[in-house]
Amino acid sequence: MPHPAPSLAPRGPAAAPPGPPRCRAVCGEAMRPSPASGTRGLWCVVLLALAGTAVLLPCRLADRNQTGLCKGLSLAQVPRGLPGGLRSLDLSYNKLQEITAGDFAGLTQLQRLDLGYNNISRIAPDAFLSNVLLEQLRLFNNSLARIPAPALRPLANLRWLDMSNNLYRSAALDGVFGTLRHLRVLSMGGPLLRDVARGDLAALKDTALQKFALKSASSLRRYEAGAFSWLNTTELWCDMALDESVAALPVMLRDLRGKPLDYLRFRNLFEFTYYQGTEDPFSGLAELRATKLVFYRGKFNENLLRLALLNVQRSRVRQLELVAIDFARSPQWNSSGVGAVAPRLDRLLLQDISNPDVLRFDWTFTWLSGVAALSIINVNFNYVPCDAWAEMRSVEFLNISRNRLEDAYIYNQRCHYHGVMPKLESLVLANNRLQSLATVASLTRTWPRLARLDASHNALGSLQETCQWGPTLRWLALHHNRVTAATFGCLPNTLEYLDLSHSQLDRLDMGYFARSPRLRELLLSGNKIKFIPSEWSCSSLEVLAIDGNSFGVITRGSFVNMPRLVSLTAGNNPYHCTCDLYGFLRETQRRGRPRLGDWPHNWTCYHPEALLDTPVASYAPRPLECDVPALVAVAVASTAVVVAACAALCWKLEAGCRADAEWVRRELLRRLESAEPPYRLCIHERDFMPGRWIIDNIVENIENSAKVIFVLSRSFIDSEWCNYELYFAHQRAVGLGYQDVILVVKEPIDARSLPRRFARLRKMLGSKTYLEWPREPGRQPFFWMQLRSLLGTPGGLGPSGGEEETDVDATSTSTTSTTATSTAVTTSTVTVITTTTST
Repeated sequence: MPHPAPSLAPRGPAAAPPGPPRCRAVCGEAMRPSPASGTRGLWCVVLLALAGTAVLLPCRLADRNQTGLCKGLSLAQVPRGLPGGLRSLDLSYNKLQEITAGDFAGLTQLQRLDLGYNNISRIAPDAFLSNVLLEQLRLFNNSLARIPAPALRPLANLRWLDMSNNLYRSAALDGVFGTLRHLRVLSMGGPLLRDVARGDLAALKDTALQKFALKSASSLRRYEAGAFSWLNTTELWCDMALDESVAALPVMLRDLRGKPLDYLRFRNLFEFTYYQGTEDPFSGLAELRATKLVFYRGKFNENLLRLALLNVQRSRVRQLELVAIDFARSPQWNSSGVGAVAPRLDRLLLQDISNPDVLRFDWTFTWLSGVAALSIINVNFNYVPCDAWAEMRSVEFLNISRNRLEDAYIYNQRCHYHGVMPKLESLVLANNRLQSLATVASLTRTWPRLARLDASHNALGSLQETCQWGPTLRWLALHHNRVTAATFGCLPNTLEYLDLSHSQLDRLDMGYFARSPRLRELLLSGNKIKFIPSEWSCSSLEVLAIDGNSFGVITRGSFVNMPRLVSLTAGNNPYHCTCDLYGFLRETQRRGRPRLGDWPHNWTCYHPEALLDTPVASYAPRPLECDVPALVAVAVASTAVVVAACAALCWKLEAGCRADAEWVRRELLRRLESAEPPYRLCIHERDFMPGRWIIDNIVENIENSAKVIFVLSRSFIDSEWCNYELYFAHQRAVGLGYQDVILVVKEPIDARSLPRRFARLRKMLGSKTYLEWPREPGRQPFFWMQLRSLLGTPGGLGPSGGEEETDVDATSTSTTSTTATSTAVTTSTVTVITTTTST
């Protein structure tokens, strides 16, 4: 990745020669996205001929040299040699002190300029003379002692101007502002502004603003009546502390009567003290057209909040926000009108308030009774009293996320929940401390219209419980929880949307999908699912996300029982690049569905080793490797040539294979099936379901296994199929611990001599204790005693509580040409996969 050019800006007036400098740009393509544009940028080095000294431009260019990014480079002056075609320039967070006449003279196409967070104290009157196309100018947080009206005169196209948080003491606007007819957003003021005179804003009388913001000193000293009467704005943001001039607020509100004001926001209305007066500071609010009112920060006690709500109740305000306010109880509670505060609001937001007493500031919850959409976010409360639910009878949307709610505090069995929340359709419980899905179901079961529930970012799903849900729930988000396969038994069957992403899920419950005929969208991203069952059936599913899991095999039959599936996201999995995957991708391309939402990004081969980290899109097997008809034709044509060699080879291997298979049947199966109590065994030639794919038979038995036995012999290492079996077992094991794998070495094997492709087996032999079959008859009874000890009692077999993932989690299959044998033990069955499984 290219490194940014060093910061070496021109220093002092002598650095700028007369006339335009001659420059040569040397640009290198940057491989990281531009913060401003989201596209790839260019690191450019500009060489200037300045008295024979090369000067490097420290800025980064993006958007085909139309955006200059010079933010935070400690620049003391505006860099020279910027491309004349720039349309956007960010010089914020530097050390600029002055803007001179020539700083932007060559930037005639400039439309956006950010000079915020510098130390600019002077802007030359003709600083922007060449920038007549400028539409956005940010001078926020500088040291301007005067409003730079002369410099703004050429900017007839200016639409957005922020010159607030500067050091001027007067808010008087020059007549120049009356010529800025396109101005829509204006922010002004600063920490030294203590007086607002009647005529200060007169220049704006004919300007239709979308937003006007005014910041004053910590305590406004004087507001003259009529100062706001010049404004014609739909949004007014007042960053004014009225601790010492409370009487100014009703005057401001009267000045705004008849204006097109729709949004009114106060920041730090009372910054240092709680209001203790008896007069109503919000009188006049009812005469405004404003429909949205915001109080951000500042001190509120019960009496002040009550006065605000009483005026809201009489006004046109339908959206009220109380954000980050400092709420406290009033020492002397004014009880007049208690119970009458119940404004009808479309939306009420209470957010980032440390004192949860704000919820029942008047010792009741009646003020919530007329709210349609209620959000109580990060208000630090941990329980919901019984009477609160009844008061929220008008609520249609309820968000109580980012609090400290626990199961026993959100649902109280002594409370009466039937008939409450009659209008609620959507509930958000995200980012709390909930653990029981059954509790959430019990709380919401009788709410007649609840359709959407977001309970993400909790600790739900890990309990073994039974749930009873209401019949109306259609949408459920449980991402970032602790979901297991057993959780599916506690999910509603009425869902159309289910999100279980990032919830540590390692296997699926196929029965749930058969019971959920309406499910159309299922998100399982970022879990630990180790295989995709071939019997996965979901008749209505249209969208499926299984990216970021642990499975490696997808075949043409993986999703055949999802006839409506149109979108599949399945990247970022450890894919085994075989004919199965290749066939699935070709079939998907041929049919045009499902659409692979993240293809080809993050689709990478994990196995075989030769293809590790190869993009799946680049995997192209040999012509005959995956073409079965062609392969059969070639095989038939060459039979006469190879029959003798095959016969000789088969004769050589048959003895070993037959001996190993005979040992499994005569010794292993007989000993285990005749034990007291007996183990139930499954052997492939006897118990596998005819007509099914071999892999499906294997996976089904492995899935139900509690123990896995590998019977190893010297011929094992000669089999490519056995290597695949080991990989398959590693990838598709479901919940087996490391101690559930039992190695039985029938013939001596030197782990160091194993080929590299048997890295998993070599690691197991080097790190795990194994049983060795003794040839001496006198030692064999002790072998069977050890094996039965490792298997456990047949009636009590179950997966042990080992590690969640191991190097080899399950068994593997083998071909007729090998002598690998593996055995899977379930609670009622021991599955034996013999050397003839692959035939």
